[in-house]
Amino acid sequence: MNAQPRIIWSLSELLEMVTDRDLLILKDLEQLRLLSTRQVQRLRFRSHVSQSSATRTTVRVLNRLEDHGLIMRLPRRVGGAIRGSAANIWQLASTGERLLRRLSGQESRRRYVEPSPQFTAHTLAVAEIAVQIYEATYDNQFELLELESEPDCWREYQNAARGREWLKPDLFVVTANPEVESHAFVEVDLATEHLPAVLRKCETYQRYWRTGQEQATRELFPAVVWITPTGVRAEKLRVAIRDHPSLASDLFIVTTPAQAFDVLGPGDPSPNSKGGTP
Repeated sequence: MNAQPRIIWSLSELLEMVTDRDLLILKDLEQLRLLSTRQVQRLRFRSHVSQSSATRTTVRVLNRLEDHGLIMRLPRRVGGAIRGSAANIWQLASTGERLLRRLSGQESRRRYVEPSPQFTAHTLAVAEIAVQIYEATYDNQFELLELESEPDCWREYQNAARGREWLKPDLFVVTANPEVESHAFVEVDLATEHLPAVLRKCETYQRYWRTGQEQATRELFPAVVWITPTGVRAEKLRVAIRDHPSLASDLFIVTTPAQAFDVLGPGDPSPNSKGGTP
């Protein structure tokens, strides 16, 4: 039996068909680039009485958006204990991107290709931090003032040699409670890079800090928060930063996912999350 051909919808027809929640899912994928089914569920299907009901609804909605050509699933699936449809990884499809551009009036187009396994793993890890931050705000743990992902969180600056250089964090986050704000550049480390490469990225942050560019805009320099997969890796990176002959170690905080919100939340921030002077 031949498969039914996919219907090609116009953007005007799609705008009539998508719901407000559909658009939020598309915008989530635009911002974070890749999301697992479970991450989409945690962001947009929180009101269900049970996780199984939320999963079924999430899968149904994602399949519908895929049928409309708005999103696409990667051939690979998330490993571990999750099986079946809940283990899929999703990205915005070109039609979904055009639909969002129609709504926003933007002209630039993004090219969509299948990402590499390394890119997928890192992007999902960064997305997980962002999802957890959003969940914390939904649960009223703190207020989220800003969350910028790549490339919106990148900073262009002029180095000491008067050359142009880019700082490329994974995320930029500002959280707050009634007493304090916490500003942070976030780097998600999967322990796949050798420490010298990580230290070179730290040197880039220090060069940017010395320009005073961020301080002129925000009156502080955000904490540079490295989130590493294990305590052992975290300690190795702390020691490497501390022993580096030219790094200002108090610019950097190294933590693990379990402790990340002690740093990213506006609780008792480390001194450098309140800014520094070059």
